[in-house]
Amino acid sequence: MKTTVNSLSALILCLGLTAGCGKKQQHIFSSLKDPAAVAQLKSFVAEKGAQARTAAEAGGQTIPPEVQQYFDAAERGDWLVVSNQFNNFMRNDGQSSGKTLPRLRGMPWEPMVRETWGALDAFKEGEAKYTALYSKDVIESIQTGSIYFGGTDSGRFLITAMQKSQVQGDPFFTLTQNALADGTYLDYLRSMYRDKIYIPTLEEMQKCFDVYCADARERLEHHQLKRGEDFSVDANGKVQVRGAVAVMAINGLIAKIIFDKNPGQEFYLQQSFPLDWMYPYLEPHALIFKINRQPMTEISADVVQSDHDYWTRTISPMLGNWLTDSTSVADVAAFDEKVFHRRDFHGFSGDRHFIENRYASGAFGEDRSNIAGLYVWWMNHTENPDEKERMVQAADFAFRQALALCPYNSNTVGNYRDFLRSRNRDADAALVSKMALNLENPK
Repeated sequence: MKTTVNSLSALILCLGLTAGCGKKQQHIFSSLKDPAAVAQLKSFVAEKGAQARTAAEAGGQTIPPEVQQYFDAAERGDWLVVSNQFNNFMRNDGQSSGKTLPRLRGMPWEPMVRETWGALDAFKEGEAKYTALYSKDVIESIQTGSIYFGGTDSGRFLITAMQKSQVQGDPFFTLTQNALADGTYLDYLRSMYRDKIYIPTLEEMQKCFDVYCADARERLEHHQLKRGEDFSVDANGKVQVRGAVAVMAINGLIAKIIFDKNPGQEFYLQQSFPLDWMYPYLEPHALIFKINRQPMTEISADVVQSDHDYWTRTISPMLGNWLTDSTSVADVAAFDEKVFHRRDFHGFSGDRHFIENRYASGAFGEDRSNIAGLYVWWMNHTENPDEKERMVQAADFAFRQALALCPYNSNTVGNYRDFLRSRNRDADAALVSKMALNLENPK
């Protein structure tokens, strides 16, 4: 039985869209102290509203009153109205609730609604100092005219909002790898970037879906599905594709088409989920990755040292300058227990605003953990013993920094624990598990 990409529509929404947990602010703009950030955010929100209206007109449609109210509230920076309206859209969205009469799915203004919410949520949840630092470091690290794949909320929505103009691709073209298997999202990208960059067709998207299903079916028969990969075939031959692992595999195939068919652009990635084909092409690039045009044989010593120095310099004001190459796992776990768990800041020389803001700690911690994951990949794929050991050391240091930045991140905890066990360091793995358990179950 032929499978179609329509079965993916219920899986795209939540990739990279997570609700924050910070103190709610009713008016975003009045809470920001940086006039330049306010001006840019206002410009972005106005641009998204205008883009939504243009998309509706092009499709011969009229934006519903509640959607127009949403954009009006966003332009005022009225977070209470924006968040309530967005939650209402989510409750009435077929992707989220399974209802048969969704309000947003397939609508030409859907991506603008999501990106507006994500941008305002970033400033509502995040600590202003670190939202500014994060967006500045990413944006300034990307070559003009490049294509950038944003992934997590911070990596997608902050950059979308704070670059000069996402709609104009100024200074670079911003996409998210999380939604490429959604035909509506590809339509949105084509309408926005037109002939400036190549965006895959719906036929190419369907082919990627078919290629994935054929490969997954074969791996299913040989019991070789990946951990968390939810792929099945029922008695009638109907394929079921569910969950982030499977969807991101399809997204990865579509991202490869974009990479191959835009040979004149440089590419950068802020990773949400690993995309297998990218690993040999990636190198650490400040907070994010650069995707090289040709696969590499190794990550050079200079790149590793530059990565080491960048992250040490960047996180020292956040955590204090105690974390060095010789800092033990026990010391990192003790720091996390003391500062994050018990909120004991005696002798702490970092920034409490960073520690106490989960959006900020999560954004930086996630990116550092992803870089550690790249080093682990090279550790497992090189046949050179010296290179393997160099990657072991780089991964270990990056994981310790990631754990100190955000001990709440379950992926960091799990991946570092697996890394330690692979190196026969069970005692250190147990320390990481104990620390994480204490954070999950505060006394």
